[in-house]
Amino acid sequence: MFERGRSSSVVARMVGIHPESVRRWKRLWEQGGVEALRRRPATGRPPKLDDVQVELFRTALEQGARVHGFEADLWTLERVGVVVERVTGVKLARASVWRLLTGRLGWSLRRPRRQAVERDESEIARWVAQEWPRVKRGR
Repeated sequence: MFERGRSSSVVARMVGIHPESVRRWKRLWEQGGVEALRRRPATGRPPKLDDVQVELFRTALEQGARVHGFEADLWTLERVGVVVERVTGVKLARASVWRLLTGRLGWSLRRPRRQAVERDESEIARWVAQEWPRVKRGR
């Protein structure tokens, strides 16, 4: 579009991008051509775990918490951190464990339902059908 002489504001409207972004792109394009607009790899510190380690870790988590010696089959960030260290030898902070779970693995927070183990749905249904009308009526 720049080669055809379109203005930055017209290009911005056509592609639905803020005009300042289009002006920045145009400056890059004028300095380095189309190659200057190509996506660059992310900068910053490389991840502590490579893809192979992440897959080993995923497999370990999918086995359940009890397999790894925990009393209940419930994952916490601390427990997940312990498993990461056991499986990969890499110690991660809680925030890094959270980013690993939500970012690289795409998992989300799930909380167990708070429900009594002794709960009996059939007994509850019977009580609601038979006892509750009597209680509601009063004496």
